[in-house]
Amino acid sequence: MADNALDHWQALARAGTDPLLCALTRREAAFWVNPKRTFFESVRDALPLSAADIDEAAARLERFAPYFAKVFPETAAAGGIIESPLHRADSLAFAAAERWKVSAPASLWLKCDSHLPISGSIKARGGFHEVLLHAETLALEHGLITRQDDYVCFATPAFKTMFAHHSIVVGSTGNLGLSIGILSAQLGFKVTVHMSADARPWKKVLLREKGVQVVEHKSDYSVAVAEGREEALATPRCHFVDDEDSTALFLGYAVAARRLERQLETEGIRVDAEHPLIVHLPCGVGGGPGGVAFGLKHVFGDAVHCLFAEPTSSPCMLLGMATELHNAISVQDIGLDNLTCADGLAVGRPSAFVGTLMEPLLDALYTVSDDELYALVALTQKHEKLALEPSAVAGLPGFAHLARADRATLDTLGLAGHLGHATHLVWATGGSMVPEEEMTGYLEKGRALLKTVESSTA
Repeated sequence: MADNALDHWQALARAGTDPLLCALTRREAAFWVNPKRTFFESVRDALPLSAADIDEAAARLERFAPYFAKVFPETAAAGGIIESPLHRADSLAFAAAERWKVSAPASLWLKCDSHLPISGSIKARGGFHEVLLHAETLALEHGLITRQDDYVCFATPAFKTMFAHHSIVVGSTGNLGLSIGILSAQLGFKVTVHMSADARPWKKVLLREKGVQVVEHKSDYSVAVAEGREEALATPRCHFVDDEDSTALFLGYAVAARRLERQLETEGIRVDAEHPLIVHLPCGVGGGPGGVAFGLKHVFGDAVHCLFAEPTSSPCMLLGMATELHNAISVQDIGLDNLTCADGLAVGRPSAFVGTLMEPLLDALYTVSDDELYALVALTQKHEKLALEPSAVAGLPGFAHLARADRATLDTLGLAGHLGHATHLVWATGGSMVPEEEMTGYLEKGRALLKTVESSTA
């Protein structure tokens, strides 16, 4: 049945008769509204995870805060809580709006997960939570702790000795590998990160410096994950971090919504039906943006609107959700190569777990070209003095898509009449750990592209 459905969509892609598939196969910027989006209250109780699950993940991160404060000094000032700042981006909003010839949003903010401590990306949320859950479970099983203990004890030799007999394996395009590798090695685990061909060399070097075994693959993310899974199954006392299907990762990301709610209150930002919060999330396999969106829906209900952004060469979640095939279809199946400068988003096949869960929750998906990503890296640095990697700026074009949307589309999304009062939040997923030389390369490419556009419009 799945094979027949795949054959059907591949035939449509070859025929060039489906407008969405035409845009995807031609690597054009596409905007797709999710027809299955519905009211949150009508589906809340049917979802496979709940607010109580998010509460449990949040409590776990709180329990480990003393450990982080001791072992990672850069977190001490925040009491060991791993959180990122909000950054108001008025100058960037006007510059981007001028570039795209649309009205600037009344309020544009960046959620700077690019500057999360220790591993410098959104993956610190889900990745850290999964490692901590595994470490806590082992410590409880071995009678080393109770949940009432001070978890600073995880930094003592007894814990490192016990963890040294256990392994953790993950497949990654880069940032998840950094988060899993850095924390797991610090705790004392044997760690192996299987990295896809698009992973940046500096990330491999950093992991090896931390004592992590890095296995390099000549293929893409899906192969790295499959090889990692196979190794884990063959290794005693080994935990595999499954980026495609992990509820532990997902819930770690979801905790961000509770933290964001407090930040928005501090900034005096109102969120309700008349003042919607529109969140733009870069998407790879889907766990990070899916977890954040899931958490946001539990906090803000239908007052929050979540949109995912993907590279034009790697629109795996859009393809999976639009065809309803989820992980039974890949971008390669419609002739795309999955090669993009946004290495964190270079995923050919989406998570079926996330795609299915997002069906009633996600508002829309859109794609952005590599050239536009480079230009936006340069534009962000110029106007906000923030160094972000290409993946992290993928959410910026979202407000322009909505500004161009017709009344029917805005009615479908529940935004008609309210878009002018909306707060747009772009989730900046990584960048602070990118080496200066590599960041300079991004900026040079982006500035050249900006100049080309300026010249053509002069």
